[in-house]
Amino acid sequence: EGYFSATVSADVDSTTTPATVRIRVEPGEPTRIAGVAISVTGPAVTDTPFGGEAIARVRERWSLPKGSIFRQADWTAAKSAAVSALASDRYAAAKLIESEASIDPDTRTADLSITIDSGPPFRFGSLEVSGLKKYTEDKVRNLSTFAVGDPFTQVALNAFLRRLNSSGYFASAQATLDADASHADAAPVHVTVIEAPRRKFTTGVGFSTDTLYRGQLSYDDVNLDGDGLQLHADIRAEAKVQNATLRFVLPPRVPEYTDSFGASLEHTDISGLAMEDLLFGWKRRTADERNQHTYGATYYVSKQQPLNADSQRAHALYFDYGRAWRRVDDLLSPSSGYVINAQVGAAPPGVSSRAFGRTVIQTAGWVAVDLKTQLLLKAEAGAVAASSSHGIPGPLLFRTGGDTTVRGYAYQSLGPRAGDATVPGRYYAIATAEIVRWFGASWGLATFVDAGNAADRVRDLKPVYGYGIGARLRTPIGPFRFDIAYGEAAKTVRMHLSVGLSF
Repeated sequence: EGYFSATVSADVDSTTTPATVRIRVEPGEPTRIAGVAISVTGPAVTDTPFGGEAIARVRERWSLPKGSIFRQADWTAAKSAAVSALASDRYAAAKLIESEASIDPDTRTADLSITIDSGPPFRFGSLEVSGLKKYTEDKVRNLSTFAVGDPFTQVALNAFLRRLNSSGYFASAQATLDADASHADAAPVHVTVIEAPRRKFTTGVGFSTDTLYRGQLSYDDVNLDGDGLQLHADIRAEAKVQNATLRFVLPPRVPEYTDSFGASLEHTDISGLAMEDLLFGWKRRTADERNQHTYGATYYVSKQQPLNADSQRAHALYFDYGRAWRRVDDLLSPSSGYVINAQVGAAPPGVSSRAFGRTVIQTAGWVAVDLKTQLLLKAEAGAVAASSSHGIPGPLLFRTGGDTTVRGYAYQSLGPRAGDATVPGRYYAIATAEIVRWFGASWGLATFVDAGNAADRVRDLKPVYGYGIGARLRTPIGPFRFDIAYGEAAKTVRMHLSVGLSF
């Protein structure tokens, strides 16, 4: 634990039977790190610019900086992480060849040094697939995130593995690079899969602080036509939302994208507004999670019935395009980096009850203040370009408030008023500032402030505020959040639960 100047004394009390021995340990001051020397040998030293960049990342990410307390467990972990940082970016055969921790008990200081042999830079070779029974190898190959000859990165290999596991075709999948330096120019990737059952029927119950109690029935057939066409049917009943969805997902024909089409019928009764929405649509999503494009065409039929106000009907054929940039260290639980999500769309006249354009921008940034403190900044805004919101389907307009928007307020309770209901408007904007202090690797405490609102006119878009504290837990599906927030305008305290990223 870093206490190399401890003193130990012992006293023996022979007046008792048996004798009592008292041992006193004075740990003294902990040993702190005075210097760190990180050396890299091998091809990375002369591999410009990639080798230099990889070596720089190893030094930047070193987890035992000067001044920190020396602990044996931390020293072991830091060495392992340094090798992994190099091995995960081109140099898959990197290994530790020398390490030393020189301790001076008199000055209570430690000088650390490590030497890593980078080994040669690796490039992806061919896929070697095993475990397939029902499917042809193209179901695996068309999910690949790399081509033969691409420089090896662990990020690309992990993304490939996520695609395999989320495709629906496989119950489990493993993908590993053969890190034998003798074939670094074309290293094979060994892929082992276990195929998922073709059909699956599931039931579930749950609770959300936004929409309360939930029951759900789902049926999935991941090989409807014998060639990988997927069918997903879902019925969901919540206290405030009832939904039935039928969706077909085409098998990935090439690595770049996946097509899906389907229909959905939904009834909601939230903040005094009853809505019925029927939609039919097609969507294309590119596979690269960090640079993702989406294209869609959806026909909406919508009815709104505000409490104590006139009802509205609307329909629209809506075409949209989305672009996401995810520059984060971890796609599920980021601690540094940023995400930008932009959406644009339009509904033409003739096939829509009102022609309009629509734009949404969502941004989030994570900053590591120190090793245990994280700052999250988030902002979103949306606008519908039309002379009025009448004739525009409700799902394409905006309300806000709730677990992932403005905490301290009920779900979708912020927006224009019609009768005794909160109805969707043409504009919205929200912003969040949150600081999380982590205690250990998995859990932390947060304090935050949210601001935002929705309105039908820009001049009415006046923010309301929510303040609160919460607990955070890192999970395999993203961060779990438990928050208690005070809504300043509503003068209420609300509990909020959420999991994962909101966009």
